Amino acid sequence: MITYLARRAVMLAATLLVSSFVVFAGLSVAPGNPLATLAGGRSLPPESVQVLVERYHLDEPFLLQYARWLGNAVRGDLGVSIVLRQDVSALIASRAGTTVALVLYATVIVLIAGVAFGLLAALRPGVVDSLVVVSTAVAVAIPPFVAAIVLIGVFAVGLRWLPALGNGSGLWDGLRHLTLPAFALAASATAAIARVTRTSVREQLDREHVQTAISRGIPYAAVVRRHALRNAAIPISTLAGMTVASMIALAAVVERAFGLNGLGAYLVSAALSKDFAVVQGISLVLVTAFVLVNTLVDVGATVLDPRIQLERRP
Repeated sequence: MITYLARRAVMLAATLLVSSFVVFAGLSVAPGNPLATLAGGRSLPPESVQVLVERYHLDEPFLLQYARWLGNAVRGDLGVSIVLRQDVSALIASRAGTTVALVLYATVIVLIAGVAFGLLAALRPGVVDSLVVVSTAVAVAIPPFVAAIVLIGVFAVGLRWLPALGNGSGLWDGLRHLTLPAFALAASATAAIARVTRTSVREQLDREHVQTAISRGIPYAAVVRRHALRNAAIPISTLAGMTVASMIALAAVVERAFGLNGLGAYLVSAALSKDFAVVQGISLVLVTAFVLVNTLVDVGATVLDPRIQLERRP
């Protein structure tokens, strides 16, 4: 296990290094001159151009620029926003809480509702199973922005149960403002988890040792909990981890739809205003979170079932 964890740590570091290089290189491969991007499309006097060149070290070789940027990023210095003239790290920190809360809220919905509906379908063949299969087939095909429009129309405009825009103030009001965005973000992921849970639990219930436990008179609920659901936890947890990682990227769409002041929405607005330091900083943070979540999923799956580690050995 120690060797496996060390290998995963090396792979994690290599992945983050490559990802940071791609994020930084995005400015170089973008159409146009980096100075024009820094200037926001405005015509600047030579003195201002020289200031930008010196501040962002544009007169240095590309690899040296990348090494300098990466070294500053490791220390928490992601540069200065061109539009707001503030530290990018501070701007990201002020908005990261909204995105983290949204993703965590959606994750709770996905795990509870997805596993519950999948388990219900696996244990209740017939009408209940058919209803879950049909509803999840529809939900898994609905993108988050469509789910956002439907939820706003029904629960915010029609029924007026929940607010549609803004972050809210205070804990309770903040949760009310995050409820619709969280459900919009979790809709398709919940359906996917439900379908995997249904298939995995049914597969485990058909296994010989489970049927033997049932024939010996062990309570059915205990058999489902200890044998079927426990053994089905690996595919469920793997998909759940991948789903959480994907929601980090999809949060931008939901935040824009509901007017949330999160990292995703700020990334879109920074891209539109050509605030490239902010775009690079947020992209690096989101990519790092995505890679870390996937790594934790792999390690968690190995902890749940050490046979996965053994099967990967040459």
